Amino acid sequence: MFPISDQQFQEAVDRLSILDVADATIRQICALAAELESISGEPMVHLEIGNPGLAAEHIGVEAEIKALRNGIANQYPPIQGIPPLKKAGHDFLKRFLDIDVPEYGIVPTVGSMQGSLTLQIIMGQRLKDQGKDAMLFLMPGFAPNRQQSKVLGLKHEKFDIYKYRGKALEAKLESYLAKGNISAIMYSNPNNPAWTNLTEEELEIIGRLATKYDAIVMEDIAYFGMDFRENVQAPGAIGHTVARYTDNYVLLLSGSKIFSYAGQRIALVCMSEAVYQRRYRYLEEFYEMPRFGDAYIYGILYVASSGTAHSAQHAMADMLEAAVNGKLPFVENCSEYGRRAGIVKQLFADNGFHIVYDMDGDQPIADGFFFTIGYDGMTGAELQRELLKHGVSAITLASTGSDQQGVRVTVSMVKSDEDFKRLERFLRQFNNTHGKHSKTVRNEPCEVC
Repeated sequence: MFPISDQQFQEAVDRLSILDVADATIRQICALAAELESISGEPMVHLEIGNPGLAAEHIGVEAEIKALRNGIANQYPPIQGIPPLKKAGHDFLKRFLDIDVPEYGIVPTVGSMQGSLTLQIIMGQRLKDQGKDAMLFLMPGFAPNRQQSKVLGLKHEKFDIYKYRGKALEAKLESYLAKGNISAIMYSNPNNPAWTNLTEEELEIIGRLATKYDAIVMEDIAYFGMDFRENVQAPGAIGHTVARYTDNYVLLLSGSKIFSYAGQRIALVCMSEAVYQRRYRYLEEFYEMPRFGDAYIYGILYVASSGTAHSAQHAMADMLEAAVNGKLPFVENCSEYGRRAGIVKQLFADNGFHIVYDMDGDQPIADGFFFTIGYDGMTGAELQRELLKHGVSAITLASTGSDQQGVRVTVSMVKSDEDFKRLERFLRQFNNTHGKHSKTVRNEPCEVC
């Protein structure tokens, strides 16, 4: 049973050869959680991995089955994407973001992970023409993106936006861009892990400075539409994007979360016309392709995977088209995460925890897929360790590039009443153990549990 002892915890860490739990990857923490479950004899509450907690959209599944039955499994997929997918991607971005991305600039990748990795390759090659040799990450963020830079041998800079919201973002961002070597700026919006959403003021600042200093913005919209304070599928509604403030953008649109289609590894790299048509002498000499978009598709993406799975492209095309036509209410379907977040946030609050990244401008962050929590008097590393010993698995904010103390919570795997009850029990035990906040502990189970 949880909690487990310090000795049991350390023995499990040693068996997995984890050098520092606080800096461990999500998959390492999952492996550690499995070890701790074996020791305790009961399941943990998994708040560490963002697996979709909803069923995959059936429209995609049916489209994929149909495509396979029609015989496409024996054909290499077009590296640039099948025409229906390119059109559906264009129509989706036009309908929900009111931007015109040319169909030739919409390219499927094996998830946004492959999109980010391959884009960073070509972003680094701008060094040869313009001296731009570094990525800039707005933190906190998805740790594997920075790991990709490290693997590729690219320079990268980062800063935590915690103290630099609103107008304060401009001077901070410009202090990096003014150096002249930043090739690309990358962030997620809504944010993984903080679930903050950049305001229009902040997006305008990023776009304007990206144009001024010729940096290309890589905006990851994996959680598009999941800021449930606004319904992008409502008539006339439009989502938020930097693409309205600069032509220097590439969007990463994934099927993993908005369509719960993570297992099939399908995403879109969406290059603006201005980015696609850019010409570089180095690309012409190295790839014999002077245009950015051509070099990316046929020079880099091709050798990375020889294309994204044919059937998955058909699935993504049909899901995007159904969303545009109002036949797939993806915002409503995903809103379950908001309900779960409201419950889980309350359980943490009732046991002495606080939200770390708590505001967007003048309003609290939305309830959604992620949020961040801290506990007074504990570093993020200490909090993670003690939560793990008490049956709650999470990753530190430090591992996401944050300068703040705390851990990330994802609610996707907390699905049942039993999960909520177990989390409440573990948090009560944690708070009773650490004592400082015992006055906040519930005497009775929460009503929603």
